[in-house]
Amino acid sequence: MSDAAQPTAAEVRAAAEAVKTALDRHLAAVERRSGEDDTAVYEAFNDLAAAAEAYDELLYDRYDEVTPFEIPGADDSLPPYTGPEEPNALSVLIRRDYAVAEPQRLLAQAERVEAVEDEDTGTQAAATVHGALGILFGEFEPDEIASRHKEFGLEEGDSTLWVTAADEPAGPGEWLEAPFEQVDPQRVVCRFDVSAVFDEELDDDLEEDVNEDAEDGEDADDTDEEFEDELEPLDADR
Repeated sequence: MSDAAQPTAAEVRAAAEAVKTALDRHLAAVERRSGEDDTAVYEAFNDLAAAAEAYDELLYDRYDEVTPFEIPGADDSLPPYTGPEEPNALSVLIRRDYAVAEPQRLLAQAERVEAVEDEDTGTQAAATVHGALGILFGEFEPDEIASRHKEFGLEEGDSTLWVTAADEPAGPGEWLEAPFEQVDPQRVVCRFDVSAVFDEELDDDLEEDVNEDAEDGEDADDTDEEFEDELEPLDADR
C-alpha cells in the first residue's frame, strides 16, 4: 500500500475506540441475555467481530502490526457458543468420508473376515461391495478403519469432529432414531476439520516459494555467466 493510501493515526485510534465500544455492548448483551437463542447477543458478537477486523486491518496498514486475537467471522463459522460454561455431559459427532478406490481389495478383506467368522453358515455377504462394507465396519472400530483405510481399498475424503455440550446426559435410546437431527450449532464446544482443501492451499504456498527460489536461482546463474565472460579476456592474454 502506498503512503498516500495509508490510514491516518486518527483513523486507527477511532477504530480502536469502536472496538472498545463494541466490547462494552457485547458484555451488556450477554449480561441481559434472555435465553440461549438471544438475538441481541448474536448481533453484538457480529458487531464486535466486524469492529475488531476493521481495527486489525487499519493497524496493519498504518503500523505493520496485528492484534493478538482473532474473532471468527459470522458468515463462515459457527455461531457464538451459548451452552453451559461447565457442561455436565457432551456428545462427540464424527463424520468421515471415503471413496471405494479398490473394490477388489475391499471384497478380499471382507471375505477373509467372513471366512473366519462364518465357517459354518456359508453366507456370501462379502460378494458385494455393499455387503463387504457391512462386514468390515461391523468387525473393526471406525478409528481402526481410518488408520488402515488403504488396506481396505478405501481413499480418505473430508472428515470433521464436533464436540457439543449438554446440560444432562441423554437417556438410553433417546436419540438413536435420528442421532444427528437435533445438533445445536451454538452448543458446539470445539470442532476439528480435515480436508484436502487445506493440503491444496499448502501446496500452492510451497509452489509459490519454489517458483520464487527458482527465479532467484536463474538470476544467480546469469550473474555467474557474466562473471565468466569477464574472465575470458584475461585468460586469452595469458
